[in-house]
Amino acid sequence: MAGLIKREDIDEVRTRTDLKEVVDAYVTLKSAGIGSFKGLCPFHDERSPSFHVRPQMGYFHCFGCQESGDVISFVQKMDHISFSEAVEKLAGRIGYELHYEDGGTGPRREEVGRRQRLLDAHKIAGEFFREQLLTPPAAAGRAFLQERGFDRSAAEHFGVGFAPQGWDALLKHLSGKGFTQEELKLTGMFSEGQRGIYDRFRGRLMWPIRDIAGDTVGFGARKLFEDDQGPKYLNTPETTLYKKSQVLYGIDLAKRNIASKRQLVVVEGYTDVMACHLAGVDTAVATCGTAFGAEHIKVARRLLSDDGTGGEVVFTFDGDAAGQKAALKAFDEDQRFTAQTYVAVEPTGADPCELRQRRGDEAVHSLIRSRRPLFEFAIRSTLAKFDLSTVEGRVSGLRASAPVVAAIRDGSTRMGYSQELAGWLGIADPNEVLRAVKGAERRAHTHPAPTRGPAAPHDAGRPGAAGSAPAAVARQGGYSQAGSGQGGPGHAGPAQGSPWQGSPAQGGGALGGGAGVVLAEPQEAPQPEFVRPDPRDPQGRMEREALEVVLQHPGLLTAGNWQHFAATEFVVPAYKAVQQGIAAAGESLAASSQWLESVREHVPPVLASLVAELALSPLPATREETLNRYCRDILRRLFEMQITRLKEERLGALQRMDPAVDPEGYQLLQRELMELETARRALRSDS
Repeated sequence: MAGLIKREDIDEVRTRTDLKEVVDAYVTLKSAGIGSFKGLCPFHDERSPSFHVRPQMGYFHCFGCQESGDVISFVQKMDHISFSEAVEKLAGRIGYELHYEDGGTGPRREEVGRRQRLLDAHKIAGEFFREQLLTPPAAAGRAFLQERGFDRSAAEHFGVGFAPQGWDALLKHLSGKGFTQEELKLTGMFSEGQRGIYDRFRGRLMWPIRDIAGDTVGFGARKLFEDDQGPKYLNTPETTLYKKSQVLYGIDLAKRNIASKRQLVVVEGYTDVMACHLAGVDTAVATCGTAFGAEHIKVARRLLSDDGTGGEVVFTFDGDAAGQKAALKAFDEDQRFTAQTYVAVEPTGADPCELRQRRGDEAVHSLIRSRRPLFEFAIRSTLAKFDLSTVEGRVSGLRASAPVVAAIRDGSTRMGYSQELAGWLGIADPNEVLRAVKGAERRAHTHPAPTRGPAAPHDAGRPGAAGSAPAAVARQGGYSQAGSGQGGPGHAGPAQGSPWQGSPAQGGGALGGGAGVVLAEPQEAPQPEFVRPDPRDPQGRMEREALEVVLQHPGLLTAGNWQHFAATEFVVPAYKAVQQGIAAAGESLAASSQWLESVREHVPPVLASLVAELALSPLPATREETLNRYCRDILRRLFEMQITRLKEERLGALQRMDPAVDPEGYQLLQRELMELETARRALRSDS
C-alpha cells in the first residue's frame, strides 16, 4: 500500500498551482484592489459578490458564508473529493510527480481516487468514440451531422463520436486499459445482464457532457438505426460524476463567453448548442434531459456575476405547446436571477439547429434578438387561452393572469406589469387589475406554494445554507461561546521589565463592548471558545486593522517591530489568539508561501476562518504607495495605543505609591514613563 503524500510535495503543489486560474474555471472573478479578486461565491447562493481570492497568498475567503482555504481545499469542496485526491488532481494538472511516505512515486491503481478513475475512464471513452466516428460503420452518424450542417471540424470541436453497434466494443477497450468491471459499473456507460456488463450505448451518435472544469462526466447518445428499440436520446444515468440537475451541455466551451458578455442562452438540445456556437452565439448551453432548475441557476449566476449590475438570460423554446409549457416552467425559476430574463420563441417551431440549416447563421442571431421579457411571455401565454373579444373571455383572462403577475417579487416590476395587463385586456381602469393582483397575492400567502427562493430545499442540509438556521449561524464565523482566549500558542516576547512588556492577559471576560452570536461548535476535544468580534467596537477595530496589515504584509515589520507586535496587549480574545498565532509562526516564515498556513496552524481550529477573513479583507488603498503608507500608519497607531495603555498603568501605580516608603520603585516608574514617552515621540517622528 502506498503511504501518505509527502508534506514537501503537498507544499510544492500548493505553491506551484495558480489559485486564480483554478477558481476561474468555476467563478467569474473581477479585480478587487491590489492583488485581490472577487466574485459570486460558489459555496452559497448570493446576489452580491463576497468571495475574495488572493493569488499571491494562495487563499480564498467568502465574507458571506465564511468558507475559506487554499487551492487544495477549494478543489476538495468543489469536486467533493478527499484531500489526497485533490492533491493528486492538482499535481496531474501541473505535471508534478508526487512521492509517498513508503518511497513510491505515485499511488497504485487501487489507491487512485475513485473519482479520478471514473474521469479517466470517461476521457478514454470519449477518445474511443471520436476515433470510431471516422470508421465505415459510422457512416450513418456522419450523414446525420452533415445533413444538419456540421462538418468534420465541427464534430471535432464538440468532441462528437460514435458508439459501435456491438455489445462490448467499449467494454473491451476500457478493460484493455486496465479498468476493472467494478470500476466500469460505476461509470454509467454499461448495463448489466445475467452474463455480466455490456455497452449501454450501441450504434449511436455520442456527445461528451463535460462539467464546468472541462472534465467529461457523462454522454448523450442519439439513435441512428431503426432497429434500435431505445429512446431517441439516451443519456448517462445518475452517477457520482453525472448529476443531470447540475450539468449543462456546452458550459465548458461557453463559460468564458458567458462571463465576458454577461449573457446566457439556454437551448434544448446538443445540436442546438452546436448550431448556436457555430453561428456566433457562443453563450449557448443546454440541459441534459431535465428542466432548467435551481442547481443550473447557481452555476449560471456565478458565471454571469449576477449581482444586479446587468446581464441577461435568454431561454429558447420550440413554438409548439410543449415549448410554451417549458417556457412557463422557466418562469417558476426566473426570480432566482437578478439578471434580466427573456424568452425567444420561433413562431414556425424551428429550433436553432433547423434555423441555421434552413436560413443560415443570421437566422439564429435574429431569434436571439427577438427575445421578449419572460414575465411578458408568461402573461401573454396565459391570455392566449382566452377570447379577449368577449367580456367573459376578458374576465377569465384576468382571473388566470392575475396570479402570474402576483408571483413577481419585485414590487415595481409587479406594478408595471399590472398596468400592462390592463392594456392587454382592454380594461380602462387599471385599479381593477391591481385589485385582482392584490387578491391573488393574498390567496398565495394564505395557501403558499413550496418555497422557490434562494433558500431552496436542495440547500437545506448543506452547511451555511440559508434554510438551516444553526448551520447559518455557525458559518457566520466559526466561533463558539465566550471564553478567556487563553490556550492559544504562546510566543517569546521581549525581556521582563521592558516598558514594551504588557501586563498578563486577563482571562474569563467577554468581549469588551462587543456582542456576538453564541453558539457551541462540536469538537472531539475541548477547545478554546470565542465570541465573534464586534466590528463596531473601537478597540476591536484597531486590533482587527493591525492583524489585517500584518497577515497581508508581514514584510513591513522590522526585527524590532516584530518584538513590539508580539508584546502588544490585545484585549479582544479572538484577535489576541490570532496575534499569538502570528508570533508563533515567526518572522522567518513571513516572506514564504507557507506564511498564512503556518499562522492557521498556530491558532485554535475555530479561528482558522477568521485568519483567512483577516488575510483577504480589502485594504483601503488603490496604489502601492498609499497601501504602504496605510499599513505603516496602522502599525504606528497600534504601537502608540500600547504605549498609551502602559503609560496609564504606570501613572496609576505612581499615584498610588509613596516615594518616601519606596523611593527606588518610585524612581523606576518615573524612568519607565520617560522611556515610554521617548518611544511614543519616536513613533510620531517616523510617521
